[in-house]
Parts: sequence; C-alpha cells; structure tokens
Amino acid sequence: MSVGGDTVSIMLPPQVNRLSVEEAADRYVDLVRAKTVTGGLSPATAEVYARDVTTFVRLAGPGRVLDDLTGEDVDAVLLAFARKPDERRRQDAGSGGQATQSAASQARFRRSVSALFKHAASAGWVQLNPMASSSVTARERGGLRAERRALTKEQAEGLIGAARSPVAAPAGRRDQRTDVRDALVVLLLATLGPRVSELVRANVEDFYTNDGVRYWRIFGKGGKTRDVPLPRDVTEVLDAYLVVRRGVAPKAQGEKALLLSWRGRRLARGDVQAVIDRVQERVEAGRRRSVTPHGLRHTTATHLLADGTDMDAVRRVLGHSDLSTLGRYRDELPGELEVAMRSHPLLRDQVERDE
Repeated sequence: MSVGGDTVSIMLPPQVNRLSVEEAADRYVDLVRAKTVTGGLSPATAEVYARDVTTFVRLAGPGRVLDDLTGEDVDAVLLAFARKPDERRRQDAGSGGQATQSAASQARFRRSVSALFKHAASAGWVQLNPMASSSVTARERGGLRAERRALTKEQAEGLIGAARSPVAAPAGRRDQRTDVRDALVVLLLATLGPRVSELVRANVEDFYTNDGVRYWRIFGKGGKTRDVPLPRDVTEVLDAYLVVRRGVAPKAQGEKALLLSWRGRRLARGDVQAVIDRVQERVEAGRRRSVTPHGLRHTTATHLLADGTDMDAVRRVLGHSDLSTLGRYRDELPGELEVAMRSHPLLRDQVERDE
C-alpha cells in the first residue's frame, strides 16, 4: 500500500477458512471416524463424538460461521444442552416427563465441543478458540454451570449505562418506543434484585412515596411483602417511564401492570430476558456478558455485600427469610481478597498513621 509516495506494510489477520458450523462439523466427524481405522479411537468413542458434534450443530445453528462464534455463544449452547431432555432417561416413575442430561453427559458434551474447537484452531477454521472465554464449566455435581452468575462491577455498569443511553424510536412509530421501559427493567433487576416473577407481577399502584422517598411494595413468595426504597437514579427512570406509559395506557384497557408491551399488555417472564438481551447488544464488547434475570439477582447481592452493606439489609432487599440463604447468591469478585487485605480493619489505623 502506498501513502504519500511511501510504501506502508500492513499486518493482515491470519487467513481463516470461514466454514459454516455444519461444514466444519462434517469435516471434523470424518476425521474422527478415520481414526478408528488406525486404531486411534474405538468405534464407540468415535460415534459418541459424532453424536455430540451433531447436537452442537443443531444448537449453535448449522448456517452460522464457526469463526463468528464467541465464548458467550458456546456458553449458550452448553447450557441449552444441559436443559435438553434426555430421551434415554425417564424421570421418577409416574411423572411421565423426560429427565434432563446427566452431569456425566453434560461434562462429556463439553469435552466433545472443546475437542472440535481445538482441532478448528489448528486447522485454521477459527482465529481464536472461543472455549478460552467460555465461562461454563462442568461440575462433579449439577453438571454444566457458569463459573459465576453475577456480573462484575464493570459488566454491570456497562449494562446499566447501555440501558440508560438514548435510543432512537422506530421511524414514524413513537408509540412503539420501549427504551425507557427497558432501562427500568434493567435498573430494577440490577439494583434491587427482584425475582422475575415479582417484576412482571408489579403494578403501578405498588410504587408509592413516603417522606420524599419512592418505595416499591414487592409481593413475594408465600404471600409475603417487602417495601424496598428505590435509588434516586432508579426513581428518575421510573418517573420517565410512567410518562411514556401513559401514551401506551389507552391500548391497555385499564391494565394495572407497571411493565407494558407497546401493545399495552403485561410483560411475560420470557419478555424480560428478551429486554436484557436487547440492551446487552448495545454494551461495548469488552464489558458484555450474557446474563439472566436471576443472574442480576446474584449481581445485586454480590455487590451490596462486597460494598459492606449490612447482611440483614441485603436479606430484606432480596426477600429472604433466612440470612443463610444469602450464601447462595454471593459470588466471588475478582481481586476482592486483595482489596480486603489491603484495608484490614485491625490495621487500618496503623496504615493511616504511616501515611
């Protein structure tokens, strides 16, 4: 390339054979089966690999380019497999349902997928092996699980920032504007950690003001209620949404629900995940990680506790009756032990005197 008479050399990315997921899988399975001829694999083992790779193709999407799959995509496939019914195993007698994959089957499936991508990386089908950024690992009990459910501080701030960023309304259809509602959904989930059932069940009348503070009366499990104060930023988004909601309300025919679709219907549980996924698309890649509504409940608990919030206050925010339950929602944060030791309460005065 010539610039101003000088020749400039440009580093090009490594050449990648952009095979579809299905094409790559077919080539890999042929290779695996060929190893049975040389004795490198037993026929039974080769067929297990082939079956797992075929399942991976179906779950990932046969037409997608293998090199376009990210660690998040792999996570989604692994978790989808974990939830997939196992036709060979029946649940308890009389249930009539299908059992999900056993922990051993889930671990084996992850190994098969990992082997596929290891070969793909060496064969030049992918530039980077997405397994390196996959957060789903195989547990001895419980099968495939994400290493952590809570978002890190940077990831949570990225999600909240994307939710609050202005989004252009659909051309000519201001009545279909949902960005403010989506921002409210994300902020309520990330800062208050309600169960998704509590969120979709919320009505406008459940939000009230007392002594200048806005509260949400949450109707929880077992008929229990809790009144949780809203952070100021969440209150501002709530007020903005209520103005937008009034434009939707005529379609709702007296619907009391807080969260409405643009058609005026109460949002369903599945709609909430769609909202999160839509907002995630606007988060910069380095701070983006897929998360469920329950993962945002973990995020609330993790960061409130890490910031030193009283455990009983966190328990009341989440609506638990027992403090011991919080242990299931508390995820480890990167570097938190180092931070704790740097500011140990028994040595804090000494550090301040030295400074």
